Amino acid sequence: MPPAKSGTLIIGLGNQYRRDDAVGLTVARYLKEQVPKHVRVLEASSEGASLMESWKDADAVILIDAVHSGAEPGTLHRLDAHTQPMPSEFSHCSTHAFSAAEAIELARALGQLPPRLVVYGVEGKTFESGLGLSLEVEKAVQKVVERVLGDLRCDPDDTES
Repeated sequence: MPPAKSGTLIIGLGNQYRRDDAVGLTVARYLKEQVPKHVRVLEASSEGASLMESWKDADAVILIDAVHSGAEPGTLHRLDAHTQPMPSEFSHCSTHAFSAAEAIELARALGQLPPRLVVYGVEGKTFESGLGLSLEVEKAVQKVVERVLGDLRCDPDDTES
């Protein structure tokens, strides 16, 4: 008998010392104060390789990370990992040794994606060493928080991609 699933997990990824790469951590910190008690929120500064272990017992996962796809800084990308592959350009700017996009695609290949996986990518502007988000990314934080809270209120089958 497979292990019981543990509900919804929100994972904010990032490195707080690499400017806009900290956006996932920042969003996770805001969400911790606002989500229902049955939703777990995890801040992860480690590389994508640990993600598969983090989500293995979750029914649904919402992942938030910085991306650099060439869109305007602060742009919010929302992807359903079950209906579309992670864009390859999401892997190229990661400050992690093994990006979240690469971990998701590996999990897909191994049949180890959680039953529901939504990825929010916030287009970063600056990833150099230092503290603090760029103005464009800071403005996007509340929008991401609101969208994630909206996802939590919706029936998973009715959530738009």
